[in-house]
Amino acid sequence: MSEMQLNELTEEQINFHLILHSGNARSKVIQSLREYREGRAAEAERFLELAEEDLKNAHDIHFKMIQKEAEGKKTEFSLLLMHAEDHLMSTLTMKELVKEMIEIFKSRNL
Repeated sequence: MSEMQLNELTEEQINFHLILHSGNARSKVIQSLREYREGRAAEAERFLELAEEDLKNAHDIHFKMIQKEAEGKKTEFSLLLMHAEDHLMSTLTMKELVKEMIEIFKSRNL
């Protein structure tokens, strides 16, 4: 999402974009683990790569929000923003954990 596009959205819409992209990534991370469990390692890797693309979109939005605030344009705190932040951070944590789990499974030929 470009700077111009971000400026055209309300804070509520921006929060929903964060939730959308992190939610899509979370689904793909979980699907990655399921694929690996079913013996489809290549598909598991593909889902992790797709999750990374969604997380990049979320990160870009998040970074632009931080830049905007650094310029003195404060973001209004809301329950929705808190939810979006929580969603993003828990997805990032889940992704790292799943990647490590898959590496452990690979090393043990599971």
